[in-house]
Amino acid sequence: MNRIVVSQPVHAEVLARLQSAGHVVMNAGPEPWPAEELARHLREADAWMAFMTDRVDAGILERAPRLRTVACALKGYDNFDLAACTRAGVQVSFVPDLLTEPTAELAVGLAIALARHVLEGDRRVRSSYAGWRPSLYGTGLHGSTVAVVGLGAVGRAIVDRVQGFGCAEILGVDPERRDPRVRITTLDEALRLAHYVLLAVPLTKSSRHLIDTAALSGIRPGQLLINVGRGSVVHEQAVLAALADGRLGGYAADVFEMEDWNLPDRPIDIPVALLQHPRTVFTPHLGSAVREVRLAIEMRAADNLIAVLAGSEVADVAWVIG
Repeated sequence: MNRIVVSQPVHAEVLARLQSAGHVVMNAGPEPWPAEELARHLREADAWMAFMTDRVDAGILERAPRLRTVACALKGYDNFDLAACTRAGVQVSFVPDLLTEPTAELAVGLAIALARHVLEGDRRVRSSYAGWRPSLYGTGLHGSTVAVVGLGAVGRAIVDRVQGFGCAEILGVDPERRDPRVRITTLDEALRLAHYVLLAVPLTKSSRHLIDTAALSGIRPGQLLINVGRGSVVHEQAVLAALADGRLGGYAADVFEMEDWNLPDRPIDIPVALLQHPRTVFTPHLGSAVREVRLAIEMRAADNLIAVLAGSEVADVAWVIG
């Protein structure tokens, strides 16, 4: 019988689907298994359903000699060494499109929350609200210049949404893709002109710390930066410095450097000063946290996993030869 490891809890109907294909060992969660416990489960595993908190490298694969597939219940797979998986004959699959719409929605929500002082407004109402007072004036998307960095599926979905706000101009930054609804420009120009910069960039060698001290040195004063791509696209200490000296008007993020598990030099936590800064809004990786979407993602990953075990074609495979 196939042995299937599931490293985070899944919906009951997904678990039942997996159990139809083999014996399932599932983490009761929500905290990840310690490394040694995960290795013990993987020792006899034929398949593994993996999540954002997981990482795969050659060392892990050496301890999982029977493993045939890793089915990722997520879109970005930068925590997974695809070359090592290919060499080990382990097929990796991912869920490429189900996260797009909810992530784009959250990006716009974070932009509005940051620009309109929603967190501070909520705090004041809950503490001692005596009625309206002339305070907490922010900025709006209407009439603003908005830059979307990364014009993949999520970036294009963000453009879909900000088009309806009456922006003065929408800029697009992407060396490989074009979108007729935006004016394509360089990152430097976008940072110099935009009131809002929304990052929808995957993590690659070239995109790590794309937004660093040098990039932030030329930004439009008071600019609002929103990151829903990957945490390490932004250098958080550089953002903190730009907030501290007033160049950056605010930072909102759903993703953080400490989440990029496959980077050996990643920080182990979010800078405390960044968490405490009043011009920040943070959410705990809620981009796909819509109940129906999460169920669909888990089911798609389960179907990918089962297809490999059955010897069938899988549309969502992410092979790298190396």
